[in-house]
Amino acid sequence: MPLFLCPMQKVINALAVLSFLGTASIIGGSTYVYLQKDAIIDGVKAKVTEAALGAITDALPGMMDSALPELPGATGGVVGSPAGGMGAAGVGFPGGL
Repeated sequence: MPLFLCPMQKVINALAVLSFLGTASIIGGSTYVYLQKDAIIDGVKAKVTEAALGAITDALPGMMDSALPELPGATGGVVGSPAGGMGAAGVGFPGGL
């Protein structure tokens, strides 16, 4: 065997080993993700739900303050009942019953 092939053979063997390790890690990682996909999906759903609820809870007080009008400090006088059409209890009914 010529001397110049020995170092080249070592390089080729090293590349073959690295290629095998890379392929094995891709297959192992893919297998893990495939087998754990349900748990991964549930974890992501829980995090998204928690983040959405936190955002809604933080925004809700500001939305409620702007949506509700201020209560008046004083009200007007008593409004009388309509004339005519008084029932037995003194309550006015439509149509004069």
